[in-house]
Amino acid sequence: MVGRLIISLSAMWLGVALAATNPDLVVYPSKGQTAEQQSKDEYECFQWAKQRSGFDPMAAPTTTTTAPPQTERQQGGVLRGALAGAAVGEIVSDDAGSGAAAGALIGGMRRRSQVRRESQQYDQWAQQEAAQYAQGRDLYNRNYAACLEGRAYTVK
Repeated sequence: MVGRLIISLSAMWLGVALAATNPDLVVYPSKGQTAEQQSKDEYECFQWAKQRSGFDPMAAPTTTTTAPPQTERQQGGVLRGALAGAAVGEIVSDDAGSGAAAGALIGGMRRRSQVRRESQQYDQWAQQEAAQYAQGRDLYNRNYAACLEGRAYTVK
């Protein structure tokens, strides 16, 4: 008797935890199922949907096998451009100051371009990861709803 009560309470709390992790769906017992029966059915449908979809809504979101894009080794930069520009300016026109200014400007522009490119690559990767997570979640939700509807629950 005590063991059965503990199992019932565990199933009830798991049902509450599952409902909290799946705010997209509302489950209504359309055939008068008891709260205990509904918790049991929700847990079994959770297991079935997780197995069928390969998605676990209880697990923390993780990235796929694709690693985030690597940052490139810093190219150019203001200081490096200034040094190169000063050297070229000294050789060409005996004016290291204007060459350094031009080199710094070009080096800064190259670095900003590199940072922008890396940021775009990372944003694209993050969008792909979010889309894959949403697809997995949607597939899980459809399987979960189908299982519960097969057990005479209304799922919205």
